[in-house]
Amino acid sequence: MAKNKLLRMDNIGIVVESLDDAISFFTEIGLKLEGRATIEGEWAGRVTGLGNQHVEVAMMVTPDGHSRLELSRFLSPPVIEDHRAAPVNALGYLRAMFTIEDIDELVSRLLKHGAQLVGEVVQYENSYRLCYIRAKDGLLIGLAEELGKK
Repeated sequence: MAKNKLLRMDNIGIVVESLDDAISFFTEIGLKLEGRATIEGEWAGRVTGLGNQHVEVAMMVTPDGHSRLELSRFLSPPVIEDHRAAPVNALGYLRAMFTIEDIDELVSRLLKHGAQLVGEVVQYENSYRLCYIRAKDGLLIGLAEELGKK
């Protein structure tokens, strides 16, 4: 038996091209901006293995306060790969799924902000309506509306 126990998942990190655009997108979904900061210096690079780094970060939190997204915009070192156009079955691909109240209303709003529906909104059994959305900068998220919860 392990002596240490998991307490919680603290956050999911996403590297973005525009911090302001990402904050706007996730605010539209319903997350709140918890704070912004600039992280720089070799101490941070000792955590990430990137050496001396300069990163703008924003922490977004869900309305229930249980989940967070850490949005990072690297100023240095520069971003080296771009997986935003990768299909959802690419190895190591990341997406976050959010449970929302009204999928049709939110998809409509996000499309007006430049997002694209990846496939279509579909119903899974009698449980959920689901879809994937790609933000205008390519970030992929999932939306889930629980059926019978309205």
